[in-house]
Amino acid sequence: MRFIYFLFVAPLLAQTSSQAVFRTVADVPMPGPAVRFDYQSLDRSTGRLYIAHMNADQLVVFDIRERKTIANLDGFKRVHGVWVVPELSRLYASVTGEKRVNVVDTGTLKVIAQAGPVVYPDGLSYAPGPKRIFVSDEHGNVDAVVDAQTNRLIKNIPLGGGAGNTVYDAGSRRILVAVHQTNELVEIDPEEMTIAGRQRLTGIEKPHGVSVDTEHRLAFVAGEANHTLAVVDLNTMKILATHPVGKSPDVLAFDPGLGRLFVSAESGDVYVYRLRGRDLALEGRFSAPHAHTVAVDPDTHLAYFPLEDIDGRPLLRIIEVLPSR
Repeated sequence: MRFIYFLFVAPLLAQTSSQAVFRTVADVPMPGPAVRFDYQSLDRSTGRLYIAHMNADQLVVFDIRERKTIANLDGFKRVHGVWVVPELSRLYASVTGEKRVNVVDTGTLKVIAQAGPVVYPDGLSYAPGPKRIFVSDEHGNVDAVVDAQTNRLIKNIPLGGGAGNTVYDAGSRRILVAVHQTNELVEIDPEEMTIAGRQRLTGIEKPHGVSVDTEHRLAFVAGEANHTLAVVDLNTMKILATHPVGKSPDVLAFDPGLGRLFVSAESGDVYVYRLRGRDLALEGRFSAPHAHTVAVDPDTHLAYFPLEDIDGRPLLRIIEVLPSR
């Protein structure tokens, strides 16, 4: 039997003058124990949301259309990052506890290959041109590169510090990596597998979460140590503005259709910004227990928050942002 709890009353009101309203559309129970989740990745073509249930050593496959779990895969020790590549029918998962990346066939949901070793694999991204997976090695101070055609680790790119999130910028066809110790946003040429540029992020301490607005040539980078968000012009690689976010910001998710950015934090505080020209305006914020990871569906504009422990059980909270009144 499927259990879904709908909340139509007592919406969470933002603590800002914009007075945006955040409504819980559904709380869907998740399988496994009440322990930490991490990254998510959405395949819009199938409606499958892949969720790393990190401290359960499991990978959850969730159908956002039916709002139900369709599989819960074991054997992913301390899984952090997940990244689905629909064109290859593959899912890549950072199995941090085993210092490797697992390659999953999205048709059979079976592990078909393993790549490594990687000291501490975390975030992942895919460069479609050379068909390569780039892996944030948070403790190894490199971005690791996996050939998606051979499923082998082919290079470690030294960064000079621990790797935060790794993302692909389709506009420049480059990989962007936040580097903790140097407080930089590093550009990598995915064809040459070499560093193409470094930008010092003045005002950002220990950059970690990164998201990209390809259309408007903007990057959003969150400083884990000083809970500050930078808006970076990808044409000039200069910081245009900074904004406050929750304590220890973690995962960012950008909805390009609405120009809306979700910044989730270890504190459980979620800040929601809206694009205004080449800057951001705060729509509002809300809090939820352990809401440090977020995914957004650009088609429905709903946001997904796996919460590890609500009354002793994990659940997936689906949030809708309503316009201010």
